[in-house]
Amino acid sequence: MIELTEDQVQAMDEESAPLRVLHPRTHEAFVLVPLVEYEKTRANYDDSPWTREEIEAMAWEHVNNDEWGEYDDPQEKP
Repeated sequence: MIELTEDQVQAMDEESAPLRVLHPRTHEAFVLVPLVEYEKTRANYDDSPWTREEIEAMAWEHVNNDEWGEYDDPQEKP
């Protein structure tokens, strides 16, 4: 685990939102969040492959919410 410097601790204390940090070599951005928040988020996240049932449910949801009228032939509309 990396321990923060006093300047970094002060920056965290001044920020109300999660602190954004930048990797100096890669310029990749990171967000520091409290471990408790990270663990709660991870506990609720499922990155396993979708099941056939989940795929079908998403397809039906899309079909039911889509404006199918936009696909009608304009000549057929009254």
